[in-house]
Amino acid sequence: MPAPDTVYACLDGLTTTTAVVDGACWAAQRLAAPLTLLHTLERPDPMPPVGDYSGVLGMGAQDLLLQRLSALDEERSQIAQQAAQRMLEQARERVPEGSVPLVQTLLRQGDLTNVLLAQEASARLFVLGSNRRPPAARKLRLDHRVETAVRNLRQPVMVVDAVPFTAPTHFVVAYDGSATADRAVQAVARSPLLAGMPAELVMVGECPARLQERLRAAQTLLADAGFTVTTRTLPGLPEEVIPPLLEGLGDTLLVLGAYGHSRIRQLIVGSTTTTLLRLCSAPVLVLR
Repeated sequence: MPAPDTVYACLDGLTTTTAVVDGACWAAQRLAAPLTLLHTLERPDPMPPVGDYSGVLGMGAQDLLLQRLSALDEERSQIAQQAAQRMLEQARERVPEGSVPLVQTLLRQGDLTNVLLAQEASARLFVLGSNRRPPAARKLRLDHRVETAVRNLRQPVMVVDAVPFTAPTHFVVAYDGSATADRAVQAVARSPLLAGMPAELVMVGECPARLQERLRAAQTLLADAGFTVTTRTLPGLPEEVIPPLLEGLGDTLLVLGAYGHSRIRQLIVGSTTTTLLRLCSAPVLVLR
């Protein structure tokens, strides 16, 4: 059983797997936390159904065919488990010796979100790869498994996209004055994950006096926790402004409050949180 306050690297064998390992290792070092390398074997698609050919093949031939299909299905499952174990072993070899208090591997079967929810009591942070794919020109979609996990988990989630992973040297908080954004700022102030890094609070869109006051209060909260904090207000929409801002800043991590910004009170696909996860190549830390 993984130790309490574990950092989970959620591996899927796709392009961001090495970045997830490296990002999770970085986080575990910052938090002085144990690291668990987790892979979830989702249930494979069922084999195509076999019609009743007993009248043509004879009952014995029909039974033999079904037995062979069952054997193939079992063999496919065994191969998948062997490949998963090998991937976990390679991931463990990637973690520098002595860099984190403890390294474990964990192989589970089932739906990714259900598996992560089952581990949440022992989790301090989940790290996932976004594996964005462009289905059409100028469009990217977020892996639905990542979105579902982020929507359902209460513990922090860090989503990485860029390969290789580069440790951030500063971070940006997307701040909109909402209660969710305030909770994200409070969580940052309490946690050693980002301690010592320069911080920037970015508010996008209209910024009336009421929100300017909340922005200053958030800045003061982080400053009192020992952070060097600047603020910035920008016109436009978050999804149009923040991704290019991060690209221009270099090795940056984006901090978001999960699905609670003032623009998206309902949990709907197309929300600002989902859109920023979809568009940002920088690591994104999503906090409840």
